[in-house]
Formats: sequence, C-alpha cells, structure tokens
Amino acid sequence: MALALVCAGLVIFLIVMKSGDNTQHESDAAAINDFSNQLDTAQSQLALFAGRSLMFSNRLEEARTAALTLSNQWLDAQAALARTTEQVTSLNRQVAAAAAENQTLGRSIVDLTNQMTSQVAALTKQTALAETALNQANTNYALLENRLRRDVAERLVIQRKFYNRAELQAQLDRLQNDPFVPQISEHSIYAGLDVEVRSNSFHVISPN
Repeated sequence: MALALVCAGLVIFLIVMKSGDNTQHESDAAAINDFSNQLDTAQSQLALFAGRSLMFSNRLEEARTAALTLSNQWLDAQAALARTTEQVTSLNRQVAAAAAENQTLGRSIVDLTNQMTSQVAALTKQTALAETALNQANTNYALLENRLRRDVAERLVIQRKFYNRAELQAQLDRLQNDPFVPQISEHSIYAGLDVEVRSNSFHVISPN
C-alpha cells in the first residue's frame, strides 16, 4: 500500500514537473521569438542605416566633385577675365585707330559724293539722249514694221493672183499683146535684190 502511494506521488510529481517544463519551454520559445523579431527589426534598421549612409556618402562625393568643378570654373573665369581685359585694351586701341580712319574716310566720302554728283548729272544727260534715241528707234521700228506688213501683203496678193487662173491669163495676155511691157529674163528677175540664184533654189545674200 505504501508503495502504491509512493508511485502515485511520483507520478503526480512527474506530471507537475512536465507541466512546469512545458510552461518554461513555451516561455522560452516566446522569448526566443521575441528576440528573433527584435533581431530582424535591428537588422532592417541596420540595413536602412547602411543605405542612408551610402546615400550620404554618394552625396558627399557629388558635393566634392561639384566643389572641384566650381573651383575649376572659377579658375577658368579668372583666366577668361584676364584675356577679356587684354582684348578690351586691344579693342580700345583699334577703336582709336578706326576713329582716325573714319575722319579720313569722311573726307574721302565728301570727295566721292562730289564726284558722284557730277557723274549722276552726266548720266542723266546721257539717259535723256538715250531715251530720245530710243523713241526715234521705236518710231523707225514702227515705220519698218508697217513697211514689212505692206510688203508681205503685196507679196501675198501677187502670189494669190499667180494661183488665180483669170488673173494669170490676163497677165499672160498683157505680156504677149502689150509692146510697152518690159521683157524680163529668167536671171534678171532677181537683179538688184541681193539674191543668189542657183539651178534649183535661191536665197538672200547675207550683208557684209
């Protein structure tokens, strides 16, 4: 009977110990999980800080580069300013020389203006003479055109009479019956007309 009580007590003790171990294990697991979450958070923050540190480092490098660029630009600006100062000095000398040349050119322009005035007057006179000659040439051209029109009309009339049988027969009768009509040979037809006659053609001789 005592052994049974001892066994029962031992079982109860083991159950109590097992329950305590489970509770401790759960508490330890919760603590480990909490520590793991804190570690993850710390790692995330560390990664964030590392990213920010890299970004700040890059910005610092960019600022250093920009400062170096500005320094170089400032040196270039100083050199450009020195060159500009030399150019301004040279330009001032050139302006002084140009002013002296302008005075000389001013006197030359006055002389040229007087010469041009004389030349314009002469050209105006020549233009008037040329207009008079042109008007006369236009008049002569109109007279020649009218004469040409008349000659062409007379030639066409003669040609049409030649192709008209009644007119041609009347001309033949006149040539045969009127003793006062001058007889013209074949070659004398073109006499005095500056026309060269060949066996099968004729053409006007070009003037020398």
